[in-house]
Amino acid sequence: MAIQAYEPLREMVSLRDAMNSLFQESFVRPLGLTAEGSSVTLPLDITEDENEFILKMSMPGAQPEDVHITAHGHDMTIRGEIKAEQERKDTHWHLRERRCGQFQRTVTLPTMISPDKAQASFENGVLTLVLPKAEEAKPKEIKIGRQVPTQISGQKQSHNGGQKHAQVRSQGAAQEPSPAAPVSQASPDVR
Repeated sequence: MAIQAYEPLREMVSLRDAMNSLFQESFVRPLGLTAEGSSVTLPLDITEDENEFILKMSMPGAQPEDVHITAHGHDMTIRGEIKAEQERKDTHWHLRERRCGQFQRTVTLPTMISPDKAQASFENGVLTLVLPKAEEAKPKEIKIGRQVPTQISGQKQSHNGGQKHAQVRSQGAAQEPSPAAPVSQASPDVR
């Protein structure tokens, strides 16, 4: 057995190599495209406006007939498979970075959609979904009704049918009028 001299930097170099390999795997190779046979995670963009969501997913190598889309409530699921090319027996690989395999993404949208009005298109390896928001999920304006008071023999009646006794203001205090006392029209107290 040969005796090796202790080199403290040798362990540092191997640690550096391990860290380089870790960063190379994390940042150079896209997430989800790790080992063969594993599921593939495809990049996805979602935008929203007042009426709809637009979802775009890059799926190079996929065929539209191999992609299935389902919607339920707030959830949209896209699943499918990118099939491998037919390999010839007389060739061997030098480099293989394009991945194939099954994929599935489920996205929870912030509001309900109308799946029966959704549109899907597939062009140049990009799936585009236009997902209209459900009518009950769209913001609606609520108008404030105005009640116009009318005076009928000492009582104030609003158009909503409710009746209230008129109040007479005297030095900032409200008092109930006596039935025989005349009712004066007081201006509203706005502070």
